[in-house]
Amino acid sequence: MARDQHINGSSNAAAAAATTTAARNNNTRIQNVNSADSNLKTLLDFKKALLEEQKTTDQRIQEINNKIESTKMQIDEERTQLDEMRNKLKQINEQKDTEYTKFMELKKSLIDIRDEMKKTIDDKAGSSATSKSRKDRFDFANLSKNLEQIERDIQTKKLSKDEERKLVARSKEIATKLHGLKIIHKKEEHYRRISSQYDALKTKMNSIFDQKNEFGNKIGALKASLDSLLNLREELYEERRKEIHGIREIAAKLEMVDTQLNAIEFRRSRIQYSEHRQRRQKEADEKRTSRYEVSQERTKRNKENQERWNTLKEVALKKMSNGEKLTFDEMKLIFGDSGPE
Repeated sequence: MARDQHINGSSNAAAAAATTTAARNNNTRIQNVNSADSNLKTLLDFKKALLEEQKTTDQRIQEINNKIESTKMQIDEERTQLDEMRNKLKQINEQKDTEYTKFMELKKSLIDIRDEMKKTIDDKAGSSATSKSRKDRFDFANLSKNLEQIERDIQTKKLSKDEERKLVARSKEIATKLHGLKIIHKKEEHYRRISSQYDALKTKMNSIFDQKNEFGNKIGALKASLDSLLNLREELYEERRKEIHGIREIAAKLEMVDTQLNAIEFRRSRIQYSEHRQRRQKEADEKRTSRYEVSQERTKRNKENQERWNTLKEVALKKMSNGEKLTFDEMKLIFGDSGPE
């Protein structure tokens, strides 16, 4: 009996110790799981924020790329316009150089003709004629009529020699004036033609200079616009470089977070494996304990049956020794081969 109590006590103590150890391990496991869950939530929230920031940064980079492409197209268009303007300005300058030479030649011819015409008028008319009547001097039609009339008078009228001499002298004078006027009119006509050409060329030169100024202003505006666009493109390049640097940093952080998440997942799998193994160990221990307890119970029951059988056999033997009548069961106890079942 004492041995059985000792065995039962040892078994209970071992079970209690195992229970305490299991409880302590369970508490430690719960703390580790809670800590891992807390870290996992923090990392998942951080990863979510990083992915959102990555998405936003990607969108900003795409927007910057679109702006860069648009700016490049605008730069190409304005460079094409600038080249066209420069070619047109070159053509206008070439035209200006050609026309300006003609213009200066016409201007000199005009001055020369005007000076020559003035000299001719002064030489032909004389100072006294100039003081008489400039209107008569330039009245070509009246002088022509007068000359015709004088010639008719000479031809048709009876004149004295003195009258005829005066009319002939007058005819020569008028003819001289008419000849001078013809020369003057011819030079004036030439002057007017050159002057008209000069005015037309002057108008054309003014138009050329206006066009030159217009294209010059347009070229200046295009160059200023191009400078602004080129500066904008450089600013966009710099902004994109910063965004790309930022997204690389985000990628590095995401890689770090994924590494930590993988570590946590590995620890969780290890914990789950350990828990599974502990459950199997516990189940095995419980089965062993149950089998042991059943064995102990059977042994105890067999022992009690044996003790009862021995007692009954001693009583039967004592009755047989005293000559008392034995029952069938008592005979079986004394002469039977086996003990109690």
